[in-house]
Amino acid sequence: MNTNHLLQHYNLPPRLWDEMFHQEQVRGHYQHFVSALQNLSPEEMNHKDELSKKLFMTQGITFTVYSSGEGIEKIFPFDVIPRIIQGKEWELIEAGIKQRLKALNIFLKDIYHQQFIIKDGVIPASLIYTCPNFLREMVNVDVPFDIYTHISGIDLIRDYDGTFYVLEDNLRTPSGVSYMLENRAITYRIFPDLLPKNNVRPVKQYPDLLLKNLLGLANRQSSNPTVVLLSPGIFNSAYFEHTTLARLMGIELVEGRDLVVDNHRVYMKTTKGLKQVDVIYRRVDDEFLDPLVFRPDSILGVPGIYWAYRKGNVAIVNAMGNGIADDKAVYVYVPDMIRYYLNEEPILKNVPTYRLENPDNQKLVFENMANMVVKRTNESGGYGMLIGSAATEEEMEVFKRQIIKTPRQFIAQPIISLSSAPCYINGKLQPRRVDLRPFALYGPEGIEIVPGGLTRVALREGSLVVNSSQGGGSKDTWVIG
Repeated sequence: MNTNHLLQHYNLPPRLWDEMFHQEQVRGHYQHFVSALQNLSPEEMNHKDELSKKLFMTQGITFTVYSSGEGIEKIFPFDVIPRIIQGKEWELIEAGIKQRLKALNIFLKDIYHQQFIIKDGVIPASLIYTCPNFLREMVNVDVPFDIYTHISGIDLIRDYDGTFYVLEDNLRTPSGVSYMLENRAITYRIFPDLLPKNNVRPVKQYPDLLLKNLLGLANRQSSNPTVVLLSPGIFNSAYFEHTTLARLMGIELVEGRDLVVDNHRVYMKTTKGLKQVDVIYRRVDDEFLDPLVFRPDSILGVPGIYWAYRKGNVAIVNAMGNGIADDKAVYVYVPDMIRYYLNEEPILKNVPTYRLENPDNQKLVFENMANMVVKRTNESGGYGMLIGSAATEEEMEVFKRQIIKTPRQFIAQPIISLSSAPCYINGKLQPRRVDLRPFALYGPEGIEIVPGGLTRVALREGSLVVNSSQGGGSKDTWVIG
């Protein structure tokens, strides 16, 4: 079989950056991979595709969708064609993310302490105090090593000219890293000889790096600190990830009911009695963490954990109160933060973003709504969003009314086309839109980013929504050379 068989149906949308093709030629960094595909018959290719689905099924690689009130576990759709990134492009991404996280981390410390950025007029105070994720309980609380953003997932997209933009920052409890690890493991099973031949950089060190950072946060003078992963439990959409990471790090997976606080120290219940816990990697949101301080109806958290944390007797990863930096209206100011705190120009650009409290912005967005994406400032997972090009007049009117009522809760961005990458669908290669979420670990020794990340794919033809909860899938991400 020659690749023409696979590529003859590959219809490139106009004015779109394709990761594999440029003017009907295969890009240099994809050529090794494409020539390897040339030697596969359609039957072999279909077999590999089927094998990947079976492996995902037998290993229980799932996520949960909460639509129509039912929690339905689904296999995470996986595409067998990897997304390949050149080494020098990766260097730019890595430098840009490190710069961004340094600034965001200083911002979090500043906003919960001296608030210089407000006093100097860089960010309006009203923006901070109207953010539902600004935790007054974290004001003047010192966190270990001044690190708030231990684990981050920064979403990147590529525009039609090949420029990378940061779409959003995920600094609360970012998910998806287990899929990055599983995607690589499955690619090894399907294309065992291709990874070494293409000089693909490894990602499997992520759990070891994460564990090293978690151990480094322990306050007690113990040669063997106790680290646990706190999960909301089996009904959480990312529960597969919680179990995977706990297993790979060799730490206990616990729920709120497995922990108890005594004299401002956190203990884990074990068959041999109580055991003190030094570090908690929590996947429970702030408001559910401590029913004595936040939501009194929460059964997911641990009563008293906030004061144990405040007194420095337990480290919690990520820090409480990080949600302020995830707010899509605060995102607008990240380039200003980089200039203000680091005295540098941003390496990675923001997508142009309009805050809708501004009457001029509101007018501009209302007049151009068909070319805009409107998002709620504190929703995630692709929810609370309107894509103008795919919306009806009626849907736009509903959004306009909501914006007029509560403008602080919305931002708008021009529709960015999102680059496409080849996917193996129905026996042929077809372009589908992709984004990229690299995962950064910020520890006492600095910021480390494993080369790659989670490439999410909008599997529906023409769709721009890559979220798994909205019908998206993922593929392995190769950084080569």
